Amino acid sequence: MKRTIRTTAFTVGALIATLGLPAGTAHADTDARVDLRVLVVSDGGPSTDAIAAELTAAGTPFTEIDLTQAGRQVIDAGFLADTVGGVPRAKFQAVVLPNDNPFADGSPEMAALAAYEQTYEIPQVDAYTYARPQAGLQVPTSGGYSGSIDGTQAAVTTAGRAGAFGYLDGAVPFEDNDPAVNESYAYLSQPAPGADFTPLVEATIPGTATKGSLVGEYRHDGRRELVVTFVYNQYQQQFRLLARGIVEWMTGGVHLGASRNYFAVHVDDVLAADDRWNSQLNCTPGDVDCTDPNATPDPIRMTPADVDHAVAWEQDKKFTFDFAYNAVGSVDQREENNGVDLLADRLIADRAKFRWVNHTYTHSFLGCVQDTAVVPWKCATNADGSTQWISRNEIADEIATNRVWGQFAGLPQETDELVTGEHSGMRVLPQQPVDNPNLAPALADTGIKWIGSDNSREPDQRAVGQATTVPRYPMNVFYNAGKAAEQVDEYNWIYTSRAQGGSGICEENPATTSCLAAPLDTATGYADKIVPLETRIALGHVLSNDPKPHFIHQSNLAEERIAYPVLDGVLGGYQALFADDTPVVNLRMKDIGTELKRRADWKSALNAGQVTAYRVGDKVTVSAPTGVQVTATLPTGTTQGSAAFGTAYAGAVSGWTPSTGTPLTFTVPATPQATTLAPTDTHATVTTPAPHTRVPAGVREQVPATADH
Repeated sequence: MKRTIRTTAFTVGALIATLGLPAGTAHADTDARVDLRVLVVSDGGPSTDAIAAELTAAGTPFTEIDLTQAGRQVIDAGFLADTVGGVPRAKFQAVVLPNDNPFADGSPEMAALAAYEQTYEIPQVDAYTYARPQAGLQVPTSGGYSGSIDGTQAAVTTAGRAGAFGYLDGAVPFEDNDPAVNESYAYLSQPAPGADFTPLVEATIPGTATKGSLVGEYRHDGRRELVVTFVYNQYQQQFRLLARGIVEWMTGGVHLGASRNYFAVHVDDVLAADDRWNSQLNCTPGDVDCTDPNATPDPIRMTPADVDHAVAWEQDKKFTFDFAYNAVGSVDQREENNGVDLLADRLIADRAKFRWVNHTYTHSFLGCVQDTAVVPWKCATNADGSTQWISRNEIADEIATNRVWGQFAGLPQETDELVTGEHSGMRVLPQQPVDNPNLAPALADTGIKWIGSDNSREPDQRAVGQATTVPRYPMNVFYNAGKAAEQVDEYNWIYTSRAQGGSGICEENPATTSCLAAPLDTATGYADKIVPLETRIALGHVLSNDPKPHFIHQSNLAEERIAYPVLDGVLGGYQALFADDTPVVNLRMKDIGTELKRRADWKSALNAGQVTAYRVGDKVTVSAPTGVQVTATLPTGTTQGSAAFGTAYAGAVSGWTPSTGTPLTFTVPATPQATTLAPTDTHATVTTPAPHTRVPAGVREQVPATADH
């Protein structure tokens, strides 16, 4: 069936009238004001949701219109543009649509958008659209392809690497996490005859040697569109790899907010020993819940050789561990071995190779007094029924004694950082729903400003008295395992049903835990199942502009050193994907806390409508409340006053700068060009609505997670 394509042409005079601008303003040499805000038009699909999530994480302001909602904002000339002080103003620097035209045939809203984009040179992102001539591509039936591309190795083209996707080395692998699930669907096609279309990301069309576009730039009628022809959600690696480039393309590299790829690894219990999982008892002797009378603790402790390996690994990876230490481990070792502790000697000798964090002296529980006569334990109570709490002095002594030992040993630590044993002192459900009331005063007594928390319990940063939490991701490499077989055995106990010999925990918590189809082989399960899964989860955090640290335990660097395959997978996988100018950012704990706090303050200011930002010519002006740190990503060579702005990352500069309540002004270099009103001989066209695009079942919901994440 032949489709009739209707087009609507506008002269610039008609455009000016449509947009409600005063006559005579359409001159190529007139700089318009373009507000640094993105318009996201959503149909509720996963692709527009993913772009919105990327903007949110970066702190880039956007306005979202949901086409599925009754009574929504109508997109018209007055909504898109006006004048401020006699200067034409574009209210949005970019437009994101669910496809190349999500509106009804002949829609005045699409006509208004097309006119607006042409007049102000505003780029449009088609988040997921069908390949068709109206989007600059041949239809898939003309030698192209439509279907699953799970496991496909796509690649950034030369044009893509020279432009917005230059932070990538080239490869864009598409996930195939479950052969039984169709995770990615795409339309692969070549440019339509005569179309001004440049592929930026391509993949080979199945059964051919021909490349088809997955992401490309289509220029037509004085407009530019980024045409994306594969579906994705915000968690999938392929989107995470391309998300930065999508934002940079749509904003021309000038936008509020910033995104970097962070990875930090805290190693807890250094100097101490961790008790080993017992495969016969299915518990950990020494743990409060392991009450079997035959339970005998079997400690796992690093050796000097493990320190040597850690140092060599850091040098090879250009990465630094954060060692959270418990000094009593060394004190006890020396008392029991005639003053000898070879591990502590080696760590102290190599102390400058690591960052050090106070993990308290004995790793004792600092919340309520635990009643371990019952399983699970409960908080002990006084005669009047009130909770018994570890005292303020006990908490302060744990912090101060460990700090003094570290200072005597010359450890390069920050005295305002702390991780308590088991993140204790802070609330832990179900036994202790509130913080130990003595914790905050003890933190103040000892000058603690940053305290580690468990992200699986408390993902949001919060205040604990004068201190602020730094949520940490637990890696599913267990503290009580020094060997792969031990890790797999405990993993099977947690993640298999009772019928298969497991604990049934996965059955009792279906909302957060999925049971394994069958127990893993203890000889191969770690390498075949756990390592790839944990690598994917951690790398997903790295690619999500998430600075929160991950934590493991010293036992995982001992014996079979089972943490390294996961860490190698994260850093090795990252290095294979990103260019040298986009390194992993490896921050220490207090710097992570500062980053998270700045983001929270920035987000609050954005949500309260207290931030305005716009560009006129080569000047970017930002206003924010006094004390709020302003964040932006701008082209290399941008200045703030007479000083260079930001630090280099991914081919641009970005950073934080404090607001004093008066507007901040940045001067960007000549490229990209300043936005001007369109010349009078161009016209905009409005095409027919985009055809329905297929979304695989499950792609919207797919989240890489386990019970511990």
